[in-house]
Amino acid sequence: MATPLGTLGVWAFIDGMSAPEAAAFARRLEDWGYGALWLPEAVGRDPFTIISYMAAKTEKLVFATGIANIYARDPMSMNAIRRTVGELAPGRFVLGLGVSHAPLVADIRGHDYGKPVTTMRNYLEKMEQALFMSVQAEQEAPIVLAALRTNMLKLAAGKAAGAHPYFVPPEHTAKARETMGADAWLCPEQMVLLETDADKARAVARQHMATYIELPNYRNNLLELGFSTQDFENGGSDKLVDAIVAWGDEAAIRARIQAHWDAGADHVTIQAFRPDGEMGPDEDLLARLAPAAGAAQL
Repeated sequence: MATPLGTLGVWAFIDGMSAPEAAAFARRLEDWGYGALWLPEAVGRDPFTIISYMAAKTEKLVFATGIANIYARDPMSMNAIRRTVGELAPGRFVLGLGVSHAPLVADIRGHDYGKPVTTMRNYLEKMEQALFMSVQAEQEAPIVLAALRTNMLKLAAGKAAGAHPYFVPPEHTAKARETMGADAWLCPEQMVLLETDADKARAVARQHMATYIELPNYRNNLLELGFSTQDFENGGSDKLVDAIVAWGDEAAIRARIQAHWDAGADHVTIQAFRPDGEMGPDEDLLARLAPAAGAAQL
């Protein structure tokens, strides 16, 4: 099954934008030729409500959750959401699901954090079995899983359309492709920063990486890729920072995106950091990297 996402998308936090501003941002991405806009679920908006709103304000851009937390809703509710948003945005919605991380699930949401692969497998099976008595969508919205290590990647290939790895270098993309086989979708996220000064670039990168390097799922995955515990000290070693955030000029960033494609990615979704370190996407960089020929810089 071919992915509806295209080969290049954008991953962005949009909670700092009003709903009309978010819709205008989505329209710009659509005009620039990006295939998809990926939205996280953390402590802000409900992603499905804002996706439905933005889908109504755009024509062809695909919207994906990267990711929706399975601890936030029971399988029956998630099945209803999948079908409802799939009906509202036919062919333009991909449901990205994930188990999140123990500190976020237990400390912030107050749930017991189960074994990730077993919990996800059971959740997907219950979604399949869930009762849904309403209008059926023209086509079923695909599911992708937030997957990093071998067993979750295999589950993503066997029980979903594919995987959406986050906080990973191209070396992980190659490993994921080998693990999942040729047919499953592979949609890694790549952090990018248009800054050629190494000190400035790494300072901004460390600022954005600070939360992630403390989370065990990301740490364990990177340790498995060959990084050491020392690489996580003091905000992350230069080696780790450079592996996770593609910084430099436009050519360097394009080369990193290409490295994911060469490693087997079907779709790469880029998270563009602003050089000043402020929150929100760097739209100038997104315009520069846009797939559409002649996309104007802001």
